[in-house]
Amino acid sequence: MPEIDITDKIGYTLLKKGIIDFETLEKSLKMKDSEENKKNRKNLGQILVSEFGADHDAVFREVANLYAFREIYLQDENLEDARINFIKKLIEALPEAQREMMIQAKMLPLKYDERQTDKLVVIAADPTDRNLPVVARSFNVKKYEICYVRLKDLVSLMEKVAPKQNEFLKMLEDNAISVEGGSMQEEEVDEDALEAEINKSALVNLFEGCLVEAVRRDISDIHIVAAEGNKTNFMFRLDGNLQVWHCQENTLPEAVLAVVKDRTKNVDRFEREMSQDGFIQRVIDGHQLRFRVSIMPIVTTEFKNKFESIVIRVLDDRKVITDLEKLGLQGPARGFFYKAIGKPQGIVILTGPTGSGKSTTLIAALYQVIDPTVNVLTIEEPVEYIIRGARQLKIGPKMSFEQSIRGILRHDPDIVLVGEMRDKVTAETAIKLANTGHLVFSTLHTNDAPSAVARLYKMGIEPFLIAYAINIIVAQRLIRTLCKVCKQPLDDSEKGDLLKFGFSEEEVKAHTFYKPVGCDKCNGGWKGRAAIHEALFFTKAIKDIVLNAGEKVDENAIRDQASKDGMWTLRRSGMERMKEGSTALEEVIASTVEDE
Repeated sequence: MPEIDITDKIGYTLLKKGIIDFETLEKSLKMKDSEENKKNRKNLGQILVSEFGADHDAVFREVANLYAFREIYLQDENLEDARINFIKKLIEALPEAQREMMIQAKMLPLKYDERQTDKLVVIAADPTDRNLPVVARSFNVKKYEICYVRLKDLVSLMEKVAPKQNEFLKMLEDNAISVEGGSMQEEEVDEDALEAEINKSALVNLFEGCLVEAVRRDISDIHIVAAEGNKTNFMFRLDGNLQVWHCQENTLPEAVLAVVKDRTKNVDRFEREMSQDGFIQRVIDGHQLRFRVSIMPIVTTEFKNKFESIVIRVLDDRKVITDLEKLGLQGPARGFFYKAIGKPQGIVILTGPTGSGKSTTLIAALYQVIDPTVNVLTIEEPVEYIIRGARQLKIGPKMSFEQSIRGILRHDPDIVLVGEMRDKVTAETAIKLANTGHLVFSTLHTNDAPSAVARLYKMGIEPFLIAYAINIIVAQRLIRTLCKVCKQPLDDSEKGDLLKFGFSEEEVKAHTFYKPVGCDKCNGGWKGRAAIHEALFFTKAIKDIVLNAGEKVDENAIRDQASKDGMWTLRRSGMERMKEGSTALEEVIASTVEDE
């Protein structure tokens, strides 16, 4: 074992303060002195953060202290429009190579020193980065001072003054993407004006680039919304949250929307006053993909214009989960779910809002029971994913959803997936199928599992049909998961909130709870999503409560009995995800309601 050189003040200080342990220090010093690092020239702090996952700010605050770099707290600075514009002007004057170097080094010019007006204050999350002097000199100032700031604060400011360059828009400008436009129809004068607007701009390329980037960045939905002042916003939904991808300015919104409509099947470009649904097919990076398009008219302050909103759902078959184990069902929900889908008949209901992953769970469950010996039929409108081994009925002008529901019994099914129980006819048919020897899967829009029983009752379904047909009702939500690279354990001072939220003192001591930080590999401290479940299995006690329902179903009685039977609520499921270290308190609070 090589001896630790205690003259290395940084390593010794970090060890003494408990920021790193002895083994990590030993390994990092060995790496620092390696032949490979002589080329990279990483200092000890950089190695600890990049190679061993040490807390960036804890390390570099000590580094800054030892090297006498002044620390600046951005919350104490006056970061209003004038200051932001000052920083932007200095950045824009940089040559491209130095600008890229500045972003990589995570540094920014902040202000001129109040006491020495010719000295520029430059802030950095790592004041020891060897590229800092190169960039600082490029600001063309006589003097400069490097100061340390927290990484999270710097990244937040950097997003305002030097946002990441959009690679697809740059490719469009450089003509690196070229797409042949579809044919346009010319009818009236205003349509001619739109045609001219489309022809003089690269709107077709912009839209195609948008589809490509959405797929590559694992975006679930694209929103294209017309706005006042000849603007159209392109937004991406990433991990459940919307963020602006691009704002198309100085272009008629109708022209942007016309391009999208022209490239969408089953949509009329000249219809602007009713909702429309269509789809797009593309081969991107060698894979066939489908996009479901929804178009709705909207009202703005510019009443003379017929503006619309377009939402495009990205349907990537590569994301289809066929292994039920990969859904991550927790605790009793896993056993209840396997038991429910293992029965030869009955109905399995998934509930939750749009975008909560209901279809994903149902498809994974179907793959668990699909077998060459059974006839599996699905009725969906529209069909989103192709399910191998199932016959997916095609809904269209000549066979509606209701007609297919009525006709399905004559098609000798064993297992049926009804995309959604949208009304009494659909619900009654699904319940009858479940009560006549068929295994049925379906979805319902309710907030939790017990309220799904009340919804069916209010639809007019008889209590005895509900009681004997349902195997299980599973409420599902998707919650954001923490970035594994930058998440940090909660400080002792922050653990009081956990106790107020409902954790016991023993749970707080026994588990490590984390908070989001933010780095260049995630979205503000978050990366990906995980499901939480509330599984209401229909035991004899639950069936008795439903059978004895009078004028209305007692949801509270069902909830209480289900808890006795072992059901975890959505909030409890979220708390278990926190104990695993995969999500944080703020996300569970935002995604679930308090248990009664």
